[in-house]
Amino acid sequence: MLDENLPTFYLRASSDGTKHNASVLLSQNGSDAKPEYFLRHPDPSLPGSKNRYAVALYDSYNPEILFGEVLLIPEWTQPTLSQEQIRLNGGVPPPPQPVLPTEFTVQLYNPDQQVLVKYHAGKWISDPYWEFEMPQESFRKPSTSALDRTQSDPTASEITPKLGFRWKKEGKLSKDYVLSLSGKSTNPDGSKRRNREPDITIALFRHFKEITIYEPNLSRVEMEDPKGLEVVLLLGAIVIREVYNSPMLETFNITEPPRRHSSSSSNSHRPPLTSNPHPNATSLPPRRTHQPSLSNPTIPTTQPSSRPPPTDPRSQWELDAETALLRKQLASEERARKKAEAAETKRVKRMLEEEERLAKEKQKEIDRETERLRKLYGNGKGQQYQSVASKPPPQRGNGNGNGFYNGGGPVTNYPPAPVQRPHSSTGLPAQPYIASNLQRPPQQGPYLSPQPQQGSGYPGPSSSSFFGGQPPPTQPPSQGRPNVVPKKSFWGLRGGGEEGARLTKQRSTVF
Repeated sequence: MLDENLPTFYLRASSDGTKHNASVLLSQNGSDAKPEYFLRHPDPSLPGSKNRYAVALYDSYNPEILFGEVLLIPEWTQPTLSQEQIRLNGGVPPPPQPVLPTEFTVQLYNPDQQVLVKYHAGKWISDPYWEFEMPQESFRKPSTSALDRTQSDPTASEITPKLGFRWKKEGKLSKDYVLSLSGKSTNPDGSKRRNREPDITIALFRHFKEITIYEPNLSRVEMEDPKGLEVVLLLGAIVIREVYNSPMLETFNITEPPRRHSSSSSNSHRPPLTSNPHPNATSLPPRRTHQPSLSNPTIPTTQPSSRPPPTDPRSQWELDAETALLRKQLASEERARKKAEAAETKRVKRMLEEEERLAKEKQKEIDRETERLRKLYGNGKGQQYQSVASKPPPQRGNGNGNGFYNGGGPVTNYPPAPVQRPHSSTGLPAQPYIASNLQRPPQQGPYLSPQPQQGSGYPGPSSSSFFGGQPPPTQPPSQGRPNVVPKKSFWGLRGGGEEGARLTKQRSTVF
């Protein structure tokens, strides 16, 4: 602080805690600093504040009063055509970088006025500086003439004399800037008259935090609008600090694109596919109801962005870069999906082959067991039929009166043979029924004794032991015709030969 009696403006952070706002405090004649102005910057999180710089100066007690503002949109570098840089940047041209502006405009209100501040870069023997001009007359003169009312304002007139001011560094190694009155110009073409008057120091900007105004020298400035000069002085100092002495990306709220990783690093961070290297052969994978379409990949739907349409090359480049990045992601996702489908197909194929192999081994085991059982118990039904045919029939024992054998098996009862009456032609005495039909029973043998078989190899007809009949003698079958049983009448009316074929008259045994 040079002198506590000089008016000094202090740049402090906002009392409400907002980072992008600030307060301007004023101290004069040793008094405490009090709020005088309020600085506002646009919210960096809003899309409308991207790729630009803006600052406005308001009244500290009445936030609706705007004294002046600065809007600065930088110029951008042209995109490179180098294929090497495009390849290194992932197939997208490098982003355009902002160019340090060579001028900016301070817009004043009430009265409206635009002050153009030009920037001159430093050289080997000179330091950079910023210069601007302000008219000496800013207000109309009161007049009752209608002609005077139709004329333009003095600030827009070319014949109005203007005062030139210059911001310049105080020294090579110093960070302080000095504002000085460089002269007055009255020529319409903007040229200055040569004079030998030295520059008059108006203000000092120290350490980018405080601005001290030399009030004794300010009285030598012939201007109708000292308040406008004060606003231009403050806004110019703030722009010099934030634009020309700060990182440009932060000043213009430029977002750096995300770093693009190589394909190898992206694949290393990608989670591996969960596949079972040794699938369980007894379990089948879940059946798919539909196959995924390879020709129509599913593209993730993106919500429409709330950003405004691009107004500068940087915004357009961001859109192009985002589009290229989305295309690259879709291509990588498509490749990963195809790779996963191929791995799943191989896994299912291996599982099916394993199941088929196990089924074949099981079938071979069944065939071996069947062959072993066939060799152990014989082959087929023929041997069973042969064993049944060679088995002798069971021998029936003597029956009792209830029609069952002693062994407990049932016996088939035949009807009693009829009594055969004697014939008169034979002259044989009539024999009783028992005498003629009952014979001496055969010798008892063991139960289920083998019976004599006929010549054909099959067992002969069984005879009843109750009636004592002997089985008829077996005759050898003829070679050309089977054995024919002779017909015999049930009542004995038919006999053998022609004699038995004739009917005889029955005679009474009494008369």
